[in-house]
Amino acid sequence: MSKAAIDMTTFENLKASTGADFIGELVRTYLEDAPNLIAAMKSALKANDTEAFRRAAHTLKSNSATFGAGGLSELARELEMLGREGKLKDAASRLKAVEEASKVASAELKGMVA
Repeated sequence: MSKAAIDMTTFENLKASTGADFIGELVRTYLEDAPNLIAAMKSALKANDTEAFRRAAHTLKSNSATFGAGGLSELARELEMLGREGKLKDAASRLKAVEEASKVASAELKGMVA
């Protein structure tokens, strides 16, 4: 059995702190933002804009960690570091993994608030 993309303890703690009514809205916002952040990283790669790339990766990292998507957060952290170091060529090869992890995490989150 594969490991869940979302850590339930983290998610439940967030749900408890924000309220069951508000968690759905937070998840919907995340589900809209995550693909936009990945698109921003792709655009930054094309433009060779290390700062825009780093910022988008940082935001995805932080947002994903908030919802308990630890694996995705860790992948985004690696991209953030590569952006900070100006290693966009290395980052480009890892962006696909972030995109796939984001799809899995998003699908799990959708199921939690459906």
